[in-house]
Amino acid sequence: MDTLLLARLQFATTTSIHFLFVIVTLGLVTLLVGLQTAWVITGNPKYERLTRFWGQLYVINYVLGIATGIVMEFQFGLNWSGLSRYVGNVFGAPLAIETLVAFFLESTFLGMWIFGWHRLRRGVHLALLWGVALTAYASAFWILVANAWLQNPVGHEVRDGVAHLTDFSALLTNPTLGMAFGHVVSAALLVGGVLMAAVSAGHLIRRTTDHALHRTALRIGLVTAALSITLVQGFGFAQFVPVGSVQPTKFGGGDEAQAMIAEWTARFGPGDYTPPVLASAGLGFMIMIGFTLGALWLLVPLLWRDWIIRLRFPLWLLLLALPLPFVAAILGWIAREVGRQPWVAYGLLPVDQAVSPVGAPAMLTSLLGFSLLLGTLAVTNWVLIARHAARGAQDPALGRPPGQPLDLRTEPTFA
Repeated sequence: MDTLLLARLQFATTTSIHFLFVIVTLGLVTLLVGLQTAWVITGNPKYERLTRFWGQLYVINYVLGIATGIVMEFQFGLNWSGLSRYVGNVFGAPLAIETLVAFFLESTFLGMWIFGWHRLRRGVHLALLWGVALTAYASAFWILVANAWLQNPVGHEVRDGVAHLTDFSALLTNPTLGMAFGHVVSAALLVGGVLMAAVSAGHLIRRTTDHALHRTALRIGLVTAALSITLVQGFGFAQFVPVGSVQPTKFGGGDEAQAMIAEWTARFGPGDYTPPVLASAGLGFMIMIGFTLGALWLLVPLLWRDWIIRLRFPLWLLLLALPLPFVAAILGWIAREVGRQPWVAYGLLPVDQAVSPVGAPAMLTSLLGFSLLLGTLAVTNWVLIARHAARGAQDPALGRPPGQPLDLRTEPTFA
């Protein structure tokens, strides 16, 4: 057993599972802001019910997502001590900002929003949700600042075998940051929109109560998803320009790539400095899914007519499309991360020098343990989301007035 391979598999597993939680959180909170803002402005009670219903699903995903993040941090610190020693002075700066400024504030605002129903004025309560959304975007931004530096190390100098930050502004203007941030945010909105449309389609297929309510959510989710897939495609293809200039060995070759490989061979010794085929394969499948989801635009005018909704066939298409944005998100992560191999920090720190000096049996044990734990959290998350989504929006627990009994006239599962 290869310790390095096991460490890489563990990081890929934990990060992939955690990333699925992140994109749902980021996508749903944006839709929640829109729903609650519409309720505060119009006073229409249907927007309050939709906010409570989708807010409950959001909270479930957020809480369990925090647990996956903690598990991921444990394996990150245990398995990659070489990374911490060599680039911790640079890489740790945006991570610290994300934790202190973004994550702590986000959790605080969310807690106040959850327990602030019927206790705070509507405007104050809405401002808290806006705070949750803005800090969530800030959190995603600083994580991508750190990741962009690994893709293209800038604003640093190496002294005594350790990288030191010399220009913080260079981190914020990294050419691998801007389009990647837009791509991740639009992908999260795509996930949130497809999830809202699919759950609403499930209720309309079953012909449950609150037909008009779920029809509204269906249209909001579908329009959001259609607009988002256009942004996903635009930001995705736009990333090829900076990648080609700062990572010439990624997704191709050419004279510049060969010259860089020759330089690395002189500095680090002979080795395979070309990325695995897996990166390009993941990119190809992601692009195929992206073009397939572009067909969402065809459903937008169709689902604006009640007789089309009653046909059910378009609704089944939305249900079947639910896994696609999640699969595309994982494939995109694989393409971005595997494409810079064999480097942790591109051209600066090889992967084999970043892994901790841990034996293969211990690494295998932690791989199995962490994978089982995160897999359990992921399954629990989706079971809870499916169960609460199937109950409908008649009487969500979130935002229920104090002293009001639970309305049990709900259906527990999808037919």
